[in-house]
Amino acid sequence: MNTWIAIGLTVLGCYAVKLAGLLVPAHVIERPVVRRLAALLPVALLAALTAQQTFAQGHALVLDARAAGLGAAALALVLRAPFLVVVAAAVVVTAGVRVLAG
Repeated sequence: MNTWIAIGLTVLGCYAVKLAGLLVPAHVIERPVVRRLAALLPVALLAALTAQQTFAQGHALVLDARAAGLGAAALALVLRAPFLVVVAAAVVVTAGVRVLAG
């Protein structure tokens, strides 16, 4: 039953955050600082999620094939490769390192 309480509280929390966003006056949202923050926040959150998923395993910091795949993806981005090529490079390098590492 504790799981359903947690789910219910999460639903209420998400609804409250959504409602709070809708209740913010328009003049606050149109400020340049708020617009810049709204543009940069998703990028920062995605970068943090990527780093956490790449370099963490439980509570430990690890450096494995995922880091090599991330490096390959970063290199492909620097070379301005299309998105599918970036993803394919990350997959191929990660799989190759895992196969070579045994």
